[in-house]
Amino acid sequence: MHLQLQQLLSLGVIVFLGTYMGNMYLSISSLFIILFSTVLIEHMFIYMKEKRLQYISFSSLSTAIGVMLMLVTPYVWLTVLAIALGLIQKQFLTIENRHFFNPSNFALIMALLFFYNDAHLVLGQLGDTLWLKLVLVVVALAILVRVKRWIIPLSFVGFYLLFEYILVVSYDPVLIMEEVYHRFYSVSFMLFILFMLTDPKTTPQNLWYQLGFSLFLALGAAFLDRIYGFRVQHLFMILFLLTPLVPLLTTWQKSNNKKRLIILTVIMFSLALSVIIFVQSQPPYYFEMDI
Repeated sequence: MHLQLQQLLSLGVIVFLGTYMGNMYLSISSLFIILFSTVLIEHMFIYMKEKRLQYISFSSLSTAIGVMLMLVTPYVWLTVLAIALGLIQKQFLTIENRHFFNPSNFALIMALLFFYNDAHLVLGQLGDTLWLKLVLVVVALAILVRVKRWIIPLSFVGFYLLFEYILVVSYDPVLIMEEVYHRFYSVSFMLFILFMLTDPKTTPQNLWYQLGFSLFLALGAAFLDRIYGFRVQHLFMILFLLTPLVPLLTTWQKSNNKKRLIILTVIMFSLALSVIIFVQSQPPYYFEMDI
C-alpha cells in the first residue's frame, strides 16, 4: 500500500471513530465540505505546478484532517483557507525535494497569524478514551516503523516530561506535574506526537538527528511554557521554528547549490521566528470544549 494512502486510511479510521463517539467539533457536512475543497485545491496546485495530473494526492486529505483535529473556528471557510495556505507552501516552497514546513502545522500557524481572534488551537477533539488511543498507537506504529521515524515520538515524550518538570513545574508553585500528564490523555495530542512530529518530508532520516530534533522540540516548548505560561500553541510554534532547519541538515552534503540552501534556510527561519514573536505577543485566550 502506498504510504500516503496508509496514513490517510489510518487517520480516517480515527476520525470516523471520534465522530461516531460524538467527540468532533465539526459537523458531518462541514467535514465533507472541507475535505472536498481540499481535494480541489490540492489538485489545482498540482496542475499549476506540473501542467498535468498523474496521481491522486492522498497526503492533502491527511493535511486537512490534521488541521481539522487541532483547529477550532466558527467559520468553515477559514479552515479551508488555512489548509490552502498549507498546501501552497507544500507545493511551491521546497528545496532539494524537502519541505521547509509541515503542511498541517503551517496551516495552523497561519490561522493564528491572520485570524487570531477567530481561530484557536485545541487538544480536546477525539476525547480521551483509552481504547481509541490504543487504536491510534497501533495504526501509527505501523507507519512509523515503515518510515523509520518511531524514535521521534518515543524520545520526544521522555524529553518533554523531563524539561517540563525542570523548567516549568519546578518553578511554578501553581502548576503540578499531573497537568502535564493530562495532555497525554488527549487522543488528539497523541495524534500530534505520532503523526505531525514524524512527517518524513520535514524530519531527518538519521537516528541521531532525530534524537536531536526531539530534544530541541521538547526543550523549546518547555522554554516557552516557562516564559509565557503553559499553553498548547507552544508545541506548534517550536515545530514551526525547527522544521526550516531540517533541509539544511539533511541535504548539505549532496546539495548542488549550498549558497542557495543557506540563504533560503536563513530566510525561512527568520520569517518563522518573526511569525512566532508576533503571535506570542497577542493576548492569551482561554478556550473550553465540552463535547
